[in-house]
Amino acid sequence: MLLKDTGGTEFAQAPVGTHVARCVRLIDLGTQKGEYKGQAIFKRQLIIGWELPTELIPDGEYAGKPFTVSRFYTQSLSEKANLRKDLVAWRGKEFSDQELSGFDAKNLLGKGCMLSIVMTEKGKAKVNSVMALPKAMRDSLPAQVNENVYFSLDEFNQLAFDSLSDGFKRMIAVSPEYIQIQQGDNQAHADDTDDSIPF
Repeated sequence: MLLKDTGGTEFAQAPVGTHVARCVRLIDLGTQKGEYKGQAIFKRQLIIGWELPTELIPDGEYAGKPFTVSRFYTQSLSEKANLRKDLVAWRGKEFSDQELSGFDAKNLLGKGCMLSIVMTEKGKAKVNSVMALPKAMRDSLPAQVNENVYFSLDEFNQLAFDSLSDGFKRMIAVSPEYIQIQQGDNQAHADDTDDSIPF
């Protein structure tokens, strides 16, 4: 998957620095096409999104609501994977062998952490690192504002898919996992309408 700045609406960018954050979004994008050293590569990806409860948008349509930031990850807990590195730092501990055989990412929703946010050359806020909340802050995290958003192609839910932004839906719609789900649904509908006519 090649990401690029395509212009469009300008949104207020989250401030640079280290901030308290809470996970409010987990979106499975399915297998996406990218490029590495001129070669096409395919990776199962997801987005983790956080709200920054102590950093509020100053004006505009969403004035008074927390800034939100997201990061793309490859869905892998291999030793060198960025997702594993960030989750270990977030949890403050390594994964057990049992967890590595099947960690339910849904458990991240609502959980607090610290995020280091930097600004890219194009003036976009970017999550640089994820860290555990200090013990003294774990019981004083401000109340959650945004509703949790959870979408998984392994547990496909049409209502959850419909609630996503058009951009996310377009990305997911080209994944082989989504295409297979749709083909299965179409076949099921065809079977339902294939009534035998008695003679």
